[in-house]
Amino acid sequence: MIAAAMPKTRIHEYRGGRIVVSYDVARCIHAKKCVHGLPAVFDPERRPWVNADGAEPERIAEVVVRCPTGALRFERTDGGAQEAAPEVNTVTVAENGPLYLSGDLEIRMPDGEVRRENRAALCRCGASANKPYCDNAHAEIGFRDAGGLGQVKLAPAASEDAGDGAAPLAVKPSPNGPLAIAGPLELRAAAGGAGARGSRGALCRCGASANKPFCDGSHAAIGFEAD
Repeated sequence: MIAAAMPKTRIHEYRGGRIVVSYDVARCIHAKKCVHGLPAVFDPERRPWVNADGAEPERIAEVVVRCPTGALRFERTDGGAQEAAPEVNTVTVAENGPLYLSGDLEIRMPDGEVRRENRAALCRCGASANKPYCDNAHAEIGFRDAGGLGQVKLAPAASEDAGDGAAPLAVKPSPNGPLAIAGPLELRAAAGGAGARGSRGALCRCGASANKPFCDGSHAAIGFEAD
């Protein structure tokens, strides 16, 4: 039985002359796209580890948006462009890892708060202590899944423009159950390829489904508990 968990947040801000970088510690799973992308700004061996004056703000913003979890964000204070939602809402199933979401996202928290985001990594192994977000628990428990699309169970879109991000993608964790998603989206396998388009579905977050990434009711059989 997996114990319920409330989302955590511990945000640090790093202010430069023209840009502010924020870092949510609880959502970082060390993808290291920031460290490899711009080591002059992001250096975990340095304190503070983010130097918001270490590069041009355009370059910092470019690297921040590569963070797949949304742990890193930025705010331009010099009148420069802020982060915009991608034109297509996507859900990518990571091999042995989380669901990576990108687009115009509306994520509903257990307390009813709706968070508007552009990037997020959501738990699908069932073990995160920061649900619905991933906290790297999949690595600790040895979660294994190739990141395929299984038997696709997405409701068809109303039009051919299912991936058009003009409409938001609503994500709602069902109590003790799956992630309910509603809105135009493109679902992508870890290995890439064409993926699948649709407008509604239920994605496993207990880790036990035999039809990952889709829910098959296994959460009830294993006594999964999560808000």
